[in-house]
Amino acid sequence: MADDLNKRGPQDAARINVNEAHEVRYWTQTLGVTEAQLRSAIAAAGVEVKDVRAYLGKP
Repeated sequence: MADDLNKRGPQDAARINVNEAHEVRYWTQTLGVTEAQLRSAIAAAGVEVKDVRAYLGKP
C-alpha cells in the first residue's frame, strides 16, 4: 500500500525518516531546528527520536 501523502506526522513516532519530505518538515518544526541541524543530529545520534532530542538538548 502506498504512503498517504496527506499525512503530516511521522509514520513511526519513535524514529525519524529523513527520506520522507513530510517527516523532515514535521521534525524540523517540532524540534525547532533547520533541516541541516536535523540531518547532522541524526548522523551523530541515530534515527531514534529520543536520541536526537537528547543530542539537540530538546525535551
